[in-house]
Amino acid sequence: MRRDLISLDDSARLVDQVQGAIARKQPLRIRGGDSKAFLGRLVEGEAIDTRSHRGVVSYDPSELVITARAGTPLAELNALLDEAGQMLPCEPPACGESATIGGVVATGLSGPRRPWAGSVRDFLLGCRIVTGEGKHLRFGGQVMKNVAGYDVSRLMSGSFGCLGLLTEVSLKVLPKPRETMSVTLELEASEAMRELSSWRRAALPVSAACHIDGRLHVRLEGGTGSVHAASDRIGGEHLEETFWAELRERRLAFFDDERPLWRLSLPNSAPLVDLPGAVMLDWAGAQRWLKSDASAATIRGIASAAGGHATCFTPNVTADPFHPLAAPLMRFHQQLKQRLDPHGVFNPGRMYADY
Repeated sequence: MRRDLISLDDSARLVDQVQGAIARKQPLRIRGGDSKAFLGRLVEGEAIDTRSHRGVVSYDPSELVITARAGTPLAELNALLDEAGQMLPCEPPACGESATIGGVVATGLSGPRRPWAGSVRDFLLGCRIVTGEGKHLRFGGQVMKNVAGYDVSRLMSGSFGCLGLLTEVSLKVLPKPRETMSVTLELEASEAMRELSSWRRAALPVSAACHIDGRLHVRLEGGTGSVHAASDRIGGEHLEETFWAELRERRLAFFDDERPLWRLSLPNSAPLVDLPGAVMLDWAGAQRWLKSDASAATIRGIASAAGGHATCFTPNVTADPFHPLAAPLMRFHQQLKQRLDPHGVFNPGRMYADY
């Protein structure tokens, strides 16, 4: 393990602050690097900062598991994995240089490889959290089959800090692929979707697929022979590998459009639908980025009709950045919130006004 990584256990201070907030009935706004603070509703509360609680607790590359404190910078963790020829398979976006691994898990965002490798939740083996009762507890472990009963650890992924304060996470990692090659070819969106379905049936080693401006961009990963064979079948022109990082971090020219940014998450089988604005297809069409001035109701109506949901990534556009939940599902979430955060101190209203 690299010796230059800063390691500091500041859990006692975090537990004390949570316990004090519970006693005073003071809401807390959980923050790490704040690189994803733009996503969700504004939280009014006392800031509790995890960045001082940082460092890799354990990492043995032969075990394919890394355990790190929540305030550990994502960039440092990625650099450590890179030295060992390994990676976080879900390719989480940083959204800025200050991103922490706790924020990665709390937001649950994944990059271009997500449909083929899995989400952040799929690689979360265990965690430690400060609960809504002010207790510092561990859930899960460091192997895949470690859960008996309710899987609280994976529940933390995508919870945006509403259910507890993450202090430590254990994640499964994987070796980097032996060969990576990216190509781009001129195709209309409908033809691109048909080709991607054909390549999926043929089990080609596709690990990313994005369609924008009349071109399909594809990344191939795996063994050298299979990657080159797939490239010969697909054809097209060489594409720089930096494209995928630019897409993951939303730095492509598409995102410079001043209109609000929406992300539509749809089933893999969802057909192309007319969207009111500029569209980019990611995740082979399962994730559709939309730049549009259309109303939230219009965009969400289209997403719902296609079997998915829509999230607004631009602040102050709508009072409800996350797709509203059906009443029965909201009641379930409220009951879960009451169970895990009975005093309502953790990020109240970050996801929904009534949550």
